[in-house]
Amino acid sequence: MSETRGEAARFDDPEALAAYARIRGRYPDARPEEYIPEVHPTRIPRHVAVIMDGNGRWAKERGFPRIFGHRNGAAAVRTAIETCARLGIEVLTLYSFSSENWARPSEEVQALMSLCVDYCEGEREALRAHNVRVRVIGRRAGMPEDVVGALDTLERETADCTGLTLCLAINYGARDEIVDAVRSIVDRVQSGEISADQIDQELVSDSLFTRGLPDPDMLIRTGGDLRVSNYLLWQISYSEIYVTQTYWPDFDESCWCEAVRAFALRQRRFGALSMDDEAGGDSSAE
Repeated sequence: MSETRGEAARFDDPEALAAYARIRGRYPDARPEEYIPEVHPTRIPRHVAVIMDGNGRWAKERGFPRIFGHRNGAAAVRTAIETCARLGIEVLTLYSFSSENWARPSEEVQALMSLCVDYCEGEREALRAHNVRVRVIGRRAGMPEDVVGALDTLERETADCTGLTLCLAINYGARDEIVDAVRSIVDRVQSGEISADQIDQELVSDSLFTRGLPDPDMLIRTGGDLRVSNYLLWQISYSEIYVTQTYWPDFDESCWCEAVRAFALRQRRFGALSMDDEAGGDSSAE
């Protein structure tokens, strides 16, 4: 059976074929119909944000220091990138180091900064080979010079890639992001570039670190905690939240497929009513 006929055997409607074509255009090797055959391609999230939690607990349960968990968490990032590309996800945003993480023991912070440099330098060629474009969000101020240099180099060296966008949130806090956005808008108003009447949601979005990126369709949190931890507060207003007890180092390909299947079953109303609600039925998809 040919590839196109194989897809049509499950979904033969024009929307599905157009979605497959869009996915193939970005990722020639993507095979969502093989990994998640029951999911209509229009129901695959285009942007997924992740709170990669549980690294320290994963290590502790195995009798290792916390940094061992972080190193295995970094290895799980490669799995995430490869799986997202296979499934046709376009943007992957990872909460790598929050602005609150500076409060951790200095030894752990230093180890995390070194791990960041190692990742940037060690994965650069692989990211380019897989056509992954890296974008870094968060405040550069306050980070070690070698970390900033490694991140800048990684962004620059992958700037021409056209596949998955890997967005790394480092020294990131959503409240800081919103404060910085407000300050930039105030500066533009005071300079006469714009008037206060021109401030709207689109302008605010364009003033955030994530400018130019679509809002996340789904927020995944590993490790079981039920909070968003000052992460993308503006952008996740209508994101579907998926929490799993699995620690980040164990969040493998099968876990990704399970999360996308769960997302595909959600009814995304964006404040409106579903057809079942309008008909007086009881929708259980949310």
